[in-house]
This record gives sequence, C-alpha cells and structure tokens, in this order.
Amino acid sequence: MRTLTSGLVSIAAWIILILAGLLLWALFSRWVLDNPRGEVAIGLAYRAVQVYSRWFHGLRVEGRENIPRGNHVGPLVVVCNHTAGVDPLLVQAACEFEVRWMMATDMRLARYEWFWRWAGVISVNRKGRDSVGARQAVRHLEEGGVLGVFPEGAIERPPRTILPFFAGVGLIIARTGAPVLPVIIDGTPQVNPAWASLWKTSNSVVTFGEPLSFVGRDLSPAEIADELREWFVVKTGWGRAEGE
Repeated sequence: MRTLTSGLVSIAAWIILILAGLLLWALFSRWVLDNPRGEVAIGLAYRAVQVYSRWFHGLRVEGRENIPRGNHVGPLVVVCNHTAGVDPLLVQAACEFEVRWMMATDMRLARYEWFWRWAGVISVNRKGRDSVGARQAVRHLEEGGVLGVFPEGAIERPPRTILPFFAGVGLIIARTGAPVLPVIIDGTPQVNPAWASLWKTSNSVVTFGEPLSFVGRDLSPAEIADELREWFVVKTGWGRAEGE
C-alpha cells in the first residue's frame, strides 16, 4: 500500500512539473517568441525596450485605439516629430509590430554598425538627394513592412517647435500609397547630444493619431509633406520653426 501511494505521489509530481513546463513555455512563447521575426533575440530586445521605456522614461501612451494590432500590419508609414535620440525606442515600445526606421547617415555612428544592420535601419542623406535610401524604403513598404520616419530631419530646437518636413516623406507615401500613422512625441529629455537622452530619465508621452490616407488626392510629394506638418501643428498647438 505504501509503495502504491509513493508511486501515485511521484506520478502527480511529474504531472505538475510537466504542466509547469508547458505553462512556462506558453509564457515564453507569448512574451519572447511572439514577435515579427519570431526570434528569441528580437523578442528579448522588444521586452527590454518596453521595460526601459516604462521605468526609465515613465512612458505614457495615448491614442492606443489608433495603433494597428498584430505583428504584421503593413504597408504603413509611421510619421513622428523628432524630439530626442530616444524617440524610436519610445514609439517601438508601444507597438506590437516592428518599425524599420530611417536615419540620417551622419547620425549612424560607425562603431555601432552591427546594431544598425541588425535593426534594419535605412540610412538617408539629409544633406542632399538620396535615391538609395528612398528606394529601400519604398521596397520595404511594397513588401508589406512598416517604415518609421522623422520628416523634420533634425531634433526640434527649441522644443515644441515643428520644423519643416522634407518632401522625401511625401515622395515615399505618393509612390506606395501606404497609409500614414502620425505620432506625436513629447516630454523627452532635452539634452545634447541627442543620444544623451538614452540615459537621462523623463516623463515622456507618445500620442498616436488616427491613420491618414493620401490615396486618390493627386497631391505632390511637397504638398503631402506640408499637409502632414500642418497636422502636427494643429494637433499639438505648437509653433512652427522661426522665420516661417
């Protein structure tokens, strides 16, 4: 009788261990493997960015109802105002899908080239015409990806002042017909250089607006860029760059 009881206890213990293992695997799959690339490293990076943004920058997300759900939601162009070097991380922390960002070539520090490649960053020359970066961006959208753009091309200085938008964002939108998800970023660390915002705490707010479409409106790239800029000016109530 004692042997039978001992055997039943052992079986019960194994069942509990198996169930616990399945539960842990389910949690691991949900929080780590459930990412656009299905890679452990990407999943861990996503969670780290979320924790970092929440606890280090006190991230508050508004307009969540406007954020597409799921890992694959493209083609989509995420258009943001630019306040600090930490901006891409804050926006990514609020999204389930992967945003592939465009970044000025002169900001792409050579010693971090391995990271830019791993993150899929698309370089763009803001000091002249750059057809290579534009072609990569268009191709990414045509393949159903999500593109992140800071059309001001520089950090807003002074803060809460919307800079002119480069017409390149309008060109990409016009060529692909991709919808636009506008995002307002505010409250980030105002420091120099821009990358110093990564290690300075803040109380940042990221607000997602309703998606916009420019399909069938017969607007030039410059007109699209200007209309997008005006959307930010109206929604934020902030001023335009000096001299305009």
